[in-house]
Amino acid sequence: MKPMHVLAGAALLMASTALVHAEDLAALEAAAKAEGQLTTIALPHDWCGYGAVIEGFKAKYPDIKINELNPDAGSADELEAIRANKGNTGPQAPDVIDVGLSFGPQAKEEGLIQPYKVSTWDEIPAEVKDADGYWYGDYYGVMSFMVNKDLVPTPPTDWADLLKADYAGQVALAGDPRASNQAILAVLAAGLANGGKAGAEAGAKGLDYFKSMNDAGNFVPVIGKAGTLAQGATPIVVMWDYNALSARDTLKGNPPVDVIVPKTGVLAGVYVQAISAYAPHPNAAKLWMEYIYSDEGQNLWLKGYCHPARFNAMSAAGKVPAELLAALPPADAYAKAYFPSLDEQAANKAAVTEGWDKVVGANVQ
Repeated sequence: MKPMHVLAGAALLMASTALVHAEDLAALEAAAKAEGQLTTIALPHDWCGYGAVIEGFKAKYPDIKINELNPDAGSADELEAIRANKGNTGPQAPDVIDVGLSFGPQAKEEGLIQPYKVSTWDEIPAEVKDADGYWYGDYYGVMSFMVNKDLVPTPPTDWADLLKADYAGQVALAGDPRASNQAILAVLAAGLANGGKAGAEAGAKGLDYFKSMNDAGNFVPVIGKAGTLAQGATPIVVMWDYNALSARDTLKGNPPVDVIVPKTGVLAGVYVQAISAYAPHPNAAKLWMEYIYSDEGQNLWLKGYCHPARFNAMSAAGKVPAELLAALPPADAYAKAYFPSLDEQAANKAAVTEGWDKVVGANVQ
């Protein structure tokens, strides 16, 4: 049974999928403050500028405490957290999730999320949102190589390079490809670079590619991040460009870092937001959504090197600061980016999650 919420006047806010108007935002804010807490999950502070986003929300709504669960969780872990806490209104039950595009429809089909349309709904491209408001894209990036220049004097420029003997024991993924959307799509990108058609075919070719890398001794079965790169455990990490650029800034030249968008298999990945159907703090969850889809929230994604969902509309309206655009990699690096459809992502995801152990056999952890 879904938890009952007894906040006076909040029922309409919780049930409605209609667009929120200015006069409704004050009521939503009051209801959210009465709940007093928001529980997030899988939001590393160095991912897409989430640290600044969280601090921005806290500054704007100091009466709402943010309870952060498992920052390093993958998309599949987020859905499992909702399943595991359906009857729990305690601190382990997430209110909101941030998952890869293919996990949005899955969560809707399972009844794990509830609909809500933010006030800026019309400026979110139709291609990256559920028509009924159950989930919607918030930002995207492209798959890249983060390289420790101290240990890798000749950085790879394309996927084929990573199979060379020069990179023995150096290449890692930024997640477990059996559960992490980032890693699942890295396999898809490799498959595209090796001639696969987006979907199951690219997933299969990507698995074969990582098998070759593992057999050659180049693949490191460790979840790569800034720390493992700096320590030398994973001198090359395949990850989203915004994560790599953020890590480069965090490391401040120790070691020096290259962020390379490969010449082929340039894959764009959209992440989507949704509210748990069992959210203990549904109004705080809706207020969070309003914040991250506001001009302030969207520009914070851009500051974190992510392209926000409302980028085109905000750019046309002159709402994007020039200095944020100047800090991004050259636009031509993104010119060949391929945006896989939901069906293509779903087919790839099934191929990768079901085939990784059998084909590659590397236990990433």
